[in-house]
Amino acid sequence: MSEIATLLRTVLERTGYLSNGVPAAPSVGLAGTDNHLRLPSFAPDAWWRSSTETNPWTGTSDLKVYFKFVEEPEAVPVVEWHQEVWNQGYCPLLWLVSPERIELYNGFGRPRPPAEWRANRLRPFGLAEAELARLDAFAGRLAMETGGFWHQAPEVNRRTSVDGQLLRDLHHLERRLVDEGLSRDETQRLIGRSIFAQYLIDREIVDGSRLQRICGHEDLPGMLSDRPASKRLFDWLRETFNGDLFPLSSEAVPDPRHLDLVREFLMGTDMETGQRSLFFPYRFDVIPVELISAIYEQFVHSAANDSSGRSRADAARRKDVHYTPLTAVSLVMDEICEGLTGNEIVLDLTCGSGVFLVEALRRLVHLKSGDVVPTRSAIRKTLYEQIHGVDISPEAARIAAFSLYLAALELDPHPHRLDGLRFDPLVDHTILVSDAFDVDFGTRKFDIIVGNPPWSYRGRAGTGVRRVRSPDALRSPRGESLDFVARAMQFAHERTRFGVILSATPFFSRSATGLAAAQRLVESLGPVTLLNLADLSKWLFRRADMPAILLLARLSEQRADRMTLAQARWSPAGERSHAIETALDNVTTLPLASWKRNAGLFKAAFVGHHHDLLLLDDLWDKQLPLERGLAILGTGMHTGLKFGNRSRDATFLDGLPFAGPGAVRHFTMGDDLPAFNHVRAERPRKPTVYRAPIVLIKEFMLQGNPRPVVAVTEEDTVFSDAYFGVSFADSQAETAYLLAGILGSALASWFFLMTGAAFGLWLRRVQCADILALPAPDLEQSLESEIGKHVVELARAFHGRTSEERDWKSLDEAVFDLYGLDDEDRLVVRDGLFRASWQWQEGRLRSVAPANLPDLQAYARAFLATMDAWLGASNRRRMRAEIYRLPDDAPLRLIRFVLEETPGPSRDVHVITPEGTLSTVLAGIGARTGVRITEELVGLRDLRVHAADEVSIIKPAARRNWLRVQALEDADGVVSASVRADRAP
Repeated sequence: MSEIATLLRTVLERTGYLSNGVPAAPSVGLAGTDNHLRLPSFAPDAWWRSSTETNPWTGTSDLKVYFKFVEEPEAVPVVEWHQEVWNQGYCPLLWLVSPERIELYNGFGRPRPPAEWRANRLRPFGLAEAELARLDAFAGRLAMETGGFWHQAPEVNRRTSVDGQLLRDLHHLERRLVDEGLSRDETQRLIGRSIFAQYLIDREIVDGSRLQRICGHEDLPGMLSDRPASKRLFDWLRETFNGDLFPLSSEAVPDPRHLDLVREFLMGTDMETGQRSLFFPYRFDVIPVELISAIYEQFVHSAANDSSGRSRADAARRKDVHYTPLTAVSLVMDEICEGLTGNEIVLDLTCGSGVFLVEALRRLVHLKSGDVVPTRSAIRKTLYEQIHGVDISPEAARIAAFSLYLAALELDPHPHRLDGLRFDPLVDHTILVSDAFDVDFGTRKFDIIVGNPPWSYRGRAGTGVRRVRSPDALRSPRGESLDFVARAMQFAHERTRFGVILSATPFFSRSATGLAAAQRLVESLGPVTLLNLADLSKWLFRRADMPAILLLARLSEQRADRMTLAQARWSPAGERSHAIETALDNVTTLPLASWKRNAGLFKAAFVGHHHDLLLLDDLWDKQLPLERGLAILGTGMHTGLKFGNRSRDATFLDGLPFAGPGAVRHFTMGDDLPAFNHVRAERPRKPTVYRAPIVLIKEFMLQGNPRPVVAVTEEDTVFSDAYFGVSFADSQAETAYLLAGILGSALASWFFLMTGAAFGLWLRRVQCADILALPAPDLEQSLESEIGKHVVELARAFHGRTSEERDWKSLDEAVFDLYGLDDEDRLVVRDGLFRASWQWQEGRLRSVAPANLPDLQAYARAFLATMDAWLGASNRRRMRAEIYRLPDDAPLRLIRFVLEETPGPSRDVHVITPEGTLSTVLAGIGARTGVRITEELVGLRDLRVHAADEVSIIKPAARRNWLRVQALEDADGVVSASVRADRAP
């Protein structure tokens, strides 16, 4: 770093990015250590990235913050720099540090013309110590690593990033062209040709002089104002590039009014409002090639929505296209490519527009080239011999080839030579137009298989097709993604690596066939790692109607009979930045035999903790499933009446009270239920289903109280299929109230969160099979106990009045007593109720709010209680807790636990106010323990820093990191580490 950047170095040290002039963590880089930032004009002095991946030839979809020292902020090309980082697509923040101030710019903010260059400035900071402390809290390294920044800057959002804005603008341009009478196919060809031409111009593959010779104009907007010139350019493109490289081609040249609309777009006109700014924000010399895939997906969906002239099946197939975000692609390829040579052969059986293949090409070229700039021949050899794709759509195959050619040009050290624009054809050679189940590769086997195969459930007809093509296969009943992996295995050898994004539904399903298919797949591919992406459904695959899971196979020497399971967590940072967040405390292993023995353990291993699993095992060991208990009583659970196609007689229900979807709330039946007056229903059910007393359980839970919605009715009542019902017509009414009390408790909510097939994944619903699997005490025997009678009393009282928080706590305690839970188990379940609330936005926001002092005190007491059980065996030592009182906006929370050579209970919890900043506190702990804490604090990592007689727990500030159940886990970890240390020689 140059001498004039001394001030920048000081600022970066005060904000945690540098330490003594060098990067404070692997996530920080300095100028000169990476020459492949892909920014034509802007050259940052330093940067931070959200991962420690340093591969310069990858798509680099991790987030970046760029830092630049400037002498005079008004004298530098801020507009141009900002435009470049915005077009790159992954920079939420741009810092400009000058002798006068520090300015932060919103890297996701749409670029503005020069007259409005300050529009994306977030806020300025001074250079005084207080201002630097404020900057550190706002956007210092720890604020970026832990996600604290995103709580403070809601205006920084992917909604205004280059990918979202380009797709928005092209959508409005497409709509305007169609409204002006151009067919949708020709509209998409015109847009595609124009963008490709602008791409060639921006990248200087076709310069102004060549454009002048071809069509008499030096820029594309000028050419589009001249129809004959447009024809000459488009003809030249078609002749110069083979059909794969220029797939969106056409003989026709639109009339001037259509060309004018595209010209207006390229000159900066807002196609939605018609407002002209004369400032075109897009730079195709910077925009990632993979954005072509997003454009293709948008074209496909707009064509499907306008399916006139196409069959319904074709429209449905088009709608099944899902653009795979680059963050997901990068995550897959980071794992798949570790330890490879670069000579591997890649296959994507459902390649779509080629987003996985483009990234694979980059990775393989880098692996083979190392630190040497790759030659054109090496790039082409990799492209022609190692990259293979299949797709049923000819359009997708051509776009995939197109994207691969552009990626090869991007990697090319000399792309400006015209001979470099000519490629061997890929379509029908290595990119095949075929159904994945018909393609034939002969004896060829592939080393890497990647992709995002279709997940869709295509109804009975689709199931019939699947049955014919694979008569002996185990099939998931609600989707076909596993079929594609099974097909891909036919082209794999025993060491082939797999990285595929699948529907999560079969893995969590209570369907025996779906579960068996998922288990057989995992068993065949072991060792397997599964990353549950369900919490990211809102943004990751927003058009999909199922959650996603990532399957990685054969990447390690891990035992094949154990799975590694990881959970991607929702956060405001992830939702606004589209980053996939995982943390070490969200990673566990599970024996495949345990999954086969008890499917409920599988989901609990993702969403729960070790103590959740212990409690589940204990309940399953001591109690029978509710289904068995109900059978003993001669009853069962039934779904309510379904109107559907109204094919059957329902007059036998005439006149009974009818509970529709909104009739039941927590322990409350709607007053004056209407009489049932419908003549027919598809599934009216049997009359015995509606005989009182009935326990009604609503399928969907309600916001604000994350418990199953349960009520008892003591008169015969017809209920819709929004409910499950249990009739106790042959039992006493108290049995119904006892079951209602159990089902309405925190214990049931926790259990459904841990094991339910949908709740806690992507839908706020419980299924009949989930409820029937609940471990439950013998209902008749429980009624004879005082505890059981107390639960009945509380449940009856709930039906007569509005319940308050203390009422719910009383019910929970009574049910805990009924189940015989100890203090630790109760703590686990109570925290489980809070975790269940995260299925709603309000609960999610509470979960990531900074932990306050009561949260930390509760954590500390739970931690000490576990340690006390261990220390109490010898009764020679005890432990105390010291909670560091840090500012509310500090990105971390810190508790120090100190061993004392004094007998007695470990109960003391002290709150101390440290001297100095958070960095000072961390440095002090590091000095005492010999640990460079700032280097270890990367990403969302939790730290337990041990010394001889103390341990410090350091975690991101979010409340969900400081739950009492996690205190139990952390204390167990400390005990285990101490035992290992005692046994060490």
